[in-house]
Amino acid sequence: MSTTNLDYLIAPSILSADFAALGQEVRNVIASGADWIHFDVMDNHYVPNLTIGPLVCQALRPHTDAVIDVHLMVKPVDRIIPDFAKAGANVITFHPEASEHIDRTLSLIRDHGCQAGLVFNPATPLHYLDHVMDRLDVVLLMSVNPGFGGQSFIPSSLDKLRAVRARLDEYVARTGRHIRLEIDGGVKIDNIAEIARAGADTFVAGSAVFGAGKDSDPHRYDSVIAALRTQLEAV
Repeated sequence: MSTTNLDYLIAPSILSADFAALGQEVRNVIASGADWIHFDVMDNHYVPNLTIGPLVCQALRPHTDAVIDVHLMVKPVDRIIPDFAKAGANVITFHPEASEHIDRTLSLIRDHGCQAGLVFNPATPLHYLDHVMDRLDVVLLMSVNPGFGGQSFIPSSLDKLRAVRARLDEYVARTGRHIRLEIDGGVKIDNIAEIARAGADTFVAGSAVFGAGKDSDPHRYDSVIAALRTQLEAV
């Protein structure tokens, strides 16, 4: 694979955070060494759960300068993209099944000043990548079925990661433009190195991070993020 240790990013998902103290949770996890904040948006339509929207993103924006990585599990997607861009999102990703015109949706995200990406569920084929690579900044692979936090990593996701990594390496060799390869679902200390070896460079971790330590300790995320980085350094 073409990534290096210095390229690895850790993006805790606030889906597993304490929503009663969300601003403090974000400040604590970034202070502990996280790189991005992963923001899961579910609509009880595309996925069987309902979470948070642009107003929460807007409320969090003053709490951090870190990248807010918005994953839209909603259908349709186009209507809500400008709202998240205005609310302070830096990266917006969506599922190809949720858009009638994938190229148009990617362009809409970029036209609003955000990086754009496609999300692939475990059984979603990769052919959606074929004609939009020039519009992509991120490819996000789900290593669980979307809709709920705390699920176990699906092992076949490793083969899919390798397949996408091969596509991205070929693309960067032709164009010189890098596209991030993000993984979301069941990422933990004991499997992050294997996931990195398969090709991921950006790691969403929800319960593995926000489930660590005691709520009263502002440094409770230090050790788990340090442990994740230690595993990545060995790759």
